[in-house]
Amino acid sequence: QVQVVESGGDLVQPGGSLRLSCAASGSGFSIYVMAWYRQAPGKEREWVGFISGGGNTNYADSVKGRFTIARDNAKNTVYLQMTSLKPEDTAVYYCRAVVGGSIYWGQGTQVTVSS
Repeated sequence: QVQVVESGGDLVQPGGSLRLSCAASGSGFSIYVMAWYRQAPGKEREWVGFISGGGNTNYADSVKGRFTIARDNAKNTVYLQMTSLKPEDTAVYYCRAVVGGSIYWGQGTQVTVSS
C-alpha cells in the first residue's frame, strides 16, 4: 500500500504562482510514475501532467508553459509549480502514483484563483 499526500493548496490572485507538493510512501519511489489531476466544481477530473521515474514530463495543453512538474527522489516528493494562474485553474488538485499495476490517489488540495 502506497500513501499519497498532497499539500500546498491556497487562495492566490490571478497571475500569481503556487507550488504544490505530493509525498508518496515506499522505498521504490524513484520508479513511480507520478501524475497531477484536477477537478473543478461541476466538472470531471482532468489530467494536468505527469513525470516518469526517469524525469520525463508531459502536460495538458491548458497548462503547458505555465505549470512544471519536478521530483525529488531523495524526499519521495513530486512538485507542481504553477505560474500565471488563472481563475479557471481553480480546482481540487490530486496526485496519483502508479506503482507496478496499482494506482494510488491522494486526498486532494484546494487551489483557488481569485481576486
